[in-house]
Amino acid sequence: MSNLYETDYHQWLTNQVALLRNHNFDQLDLENLLEELELSIKQDLRELESFLVNLILHLLKMDYQTTVLRDSVATKRVIKGWAESVFNARDGIVELVEKNHSLAPRIEDVLEDSYFKAKKKAIKAMNLYVNANQRLDESSFPDTCPWSYDQMMTEDWYPLNGVNLYE
Repeated sequence: MSNLYETDYHQWLTNQVALLRNHNFDQLDLENLLEELELSIKQDLRELESFLVNLILHLLKMDYQTTVLRDSVATKRVIKGWAESVFNARDGIVELVEKNHSLAPRIEDVLEDSYFKAKKKAIKAMNLYVNANQRLDESSFPDTCPWSYDQMMTEDWYPLNGVNLYE
């Protein structure tokens, strides 16, 4: 059975489901089945982290754009695209947690790593658009996430620092 796992994953999985339905537990490929279940748990956490990284990344860029750079032409042009990314990330997080309630208590743990990754990405991304004398580094953003999870998930909340998103 494990050979099928390596050569035709879909068929192997279909067989495992049939064996479970028919209570043929002694025929299950337990080693690979357990591995797949563990991977599935880790995948949900990776998906949550991915959404959080994307959310924080775009909030950091919005905050930097509206507090430090304050270029009104660029701000109006880029903020709306970042707002859409924020909306999509929020929506993805809500949907994922609604389908997997056990992820909710893990959010704060995942948030710390997500912030670190988002900060690195924000530095790289913003450095593509700023002048040489405006280059960002680790000190350009706080060491820890400046917003709570609840604040970041609040619909229509953005760190715009007085910039009107709807103008």
